[in-house]
Amino acid sequence: MAEKSADDVYRVVYNDEEQYSIWWASREAPAGWHHEGTEGTRDECLAHIEKVWTDMRPLSLRRRMAELDA
Repeated sequence: MAEKSADDVYRVVYNDEEQYSIWWASREAPAGWHHEGTEGTRDECLAHIEKVWTDMRPLSLRRRMAELDA
């Protein structure tokens, strides 16, 4: 495994269930994950995720729960 560096640049990625993670900017996102638009240090990316990912439930669960409430 590659050694982590404070200079590593990361990207915020998300999947079709609107779950977030970080990935190295120098690598293609894994299958099923999409670049969200934010790049920076690991800490910057994690701080961004903390701001935007306010509902940890997968999208499919949120939709199903909304249907049951309707």
